[in-house]
Amino acid sequence: MKALRNYMDKVKPHFMPGGRLAKLQSVYDGMETFLFTPNSTSQSGVHIHDGNDLKRTMITVVVALLPALFFGMYNIGYQHFLAIGQPEASCWTMFFYGLLAMLPCIVVSYVVGLGIEFIGAQIHHKEIQEGFLVTGILIPLIVPINTPLWMVAVATAFSVIFAKEVFGGTGMNIFNVALITRAFLFFAYPSRMSGDAAFVKTDAICGLGEGQVVDGFTGATPLGQMATHVGDTLNINNVVGEPIGTCDAFMGLIAGSPGETSMVAILIGAAILLITGIASWRVMASVFVGGLAMASLAHAFPSPTYAASMLDPLAQLCYGGFAFAAVFMATDPVTGARTRIGQYIYGFLIGVFAILIRVYNGGYPEGAMLAVLLMNAFAPLIDHCVVSFNIKRRARRVTAK
Repeated sequence: MKALRNYMDKVKPHFMPGGRLAKLQSVYDGMETFLFTPNSTSQSGVHIHDGNDLKRTMITVVVALLPALFFGMYNIGYQHFLAIGQPEASCWTMFFYGLLAMLPCIVVSYVVGLGIEFIGAQIHHKEIQEGFLVTGILIPLIVPINTPLWMVAVATAFSVIFAKEVFGGTGMNIFNVALITRAFLFFAYPSRMSGDAAFVKTDAICGLGEGQVVDGFTGATPLGQMATHVGDTLNINNVVGEPIGTCDAFMGLIAGSPGETSMVAILIGAAILLITGIASWRVMASVFVGGLAMASLAHAFPSPTYAASMLDPLAQLCYGGFAFAAVFMATDPVTGARTRIGQYIYGFLIGVFAILIRVYNGGYPEGAMLAVLLMNAFAPLIDHCVVSFNIKRRARRVTAK
């Protein structure tokens, strides 16, 4: 590290004003702050000194996402080998297949997103922020594994430019950037974001996983099956037609977006975020309470017309992207409510709307994405109402005295 530090100090003058690479000063600053802790400190005007800067916060969130990422890679391989009739393949073979499947999407996400942020920072002569470190890994986790890379690139560019940079960059956006990417893909290319061909990869990669899909194969996710189900009895099957239950959904051995299937991996990430104080437990808990309340209400009045209403309330929380949204999307401090009471309201309504959309709108079986984006728009209003109520309550106290 000392040799690298010496090299960075040696080339630094070239990137400073007057140097031959002065136009790339923001790029150098971004690399330096990524590799080393800045040695500059505030001289005045600072009331609180905290070692937990933006870089450490973003890295902590990335670490919390790793369990979901690694399990998602394994599950991609598991679903593939199950589909081609080779469930006896080793765990490492399945994981390596999933790694090869996800790696291009991760690379495209980071190259496009960071590239735009680097260009924007250089144009506006600003420091490069670390916000996309999290967004860049969230995007591959929430898009179907068979999404073409050019679509990922276009959607990532759209979300970074129009959902982040136009608002002022990191910390200024009002909508979750990763979810805007997913929403853009969903509405621009709906046929590639749902259906049997979106969530299970059946092709061999670099000669690994060769084989023909078995008879009766279906790539429909559990939520996709519920959206098209007809009848009084709800049966959910895996990719080869075998029944699956809540335990399978809790573990994550079902078809779906890579990071959203395993409740176990997501809860491990939640524990990391809560222990480190990065995420708000109020928001997280409120989302689950709201989702459970709405799921219980729907389950109390089941209808064959709305098959998802027949699903057990606890199972509702395990399927789809509900848990992932509760832990990693709703808790985004930039786009969520800031006041304590507002966080309870914000999280509860996300849970309610996620299940409401999922159950009663078959066109959008994954309601968590729309629920979070909807409440992103209402978060400032919620905080305004909470603050206004507190001001009026205190004013009444003063008048009473």
